Amino acid sequence: MKLSRLLFIPIMALLVTSCSTVRVSTDYDTKKDFSKYKTFAFYKTGIDKAPINDLDKKRILRAVEAELLAKGMTKSSAPDVLISLFTKSRERININDNRFGGFWYPWYYGPNPVTVSQHTEGTLFIDLLDADSKELVWQGVGTGALTMRNVEQREERIREFVNKIMAKYPPGSHKQ
Repeated sequence: MKLSRLLFIPIMALLVTSCSTVRVSTDYDTKKDFSKYKTFAFYKTGIDKAPINDLDKKRILRAVEAELLAKGMTKSSAPDVLISLFTKSRERININDNRFGGFWYPWYYGPNPVTVSQHTEGTLFIDLLDADSKELVWQGVGTGALTMRNVEQREERIREFVNKIMAKYPPGSHKQ
């Protein structure tokens, strides 16, 4: 009985930390020279279609702007690239069987070793479009749990998503 309780704590810690990570993937046009992109602006047409509230849109846009400025790009009314975004979310249910070895122990009379947890998983798409052609040239996608209980946690989680996605821009600037 004590062994199962000792195993419960590390298993739950692993589950909680695995939910906090942001999984990132990117795709881009290999024929484009990303070094020529020095200025940016937000693509209102695309951003207006994103199915999230205006407060979260502002948070995402501020975080994207901060990341691009840190990379040496400048915000401009005549930009080289346009930034658009899209989001989606879904409810995830995790069922964990915490019995040691997955076997049923008829002599164990402790609490139910099966736990069920639910969280929202969100996906943020950040698109960079060539300003002249309006063609997608780079896309970063981040997916992770959205477990924000207050404004500060919400802002921090959004910054984390954007930071991890934009760390992959421009292509070739990061280590694989």
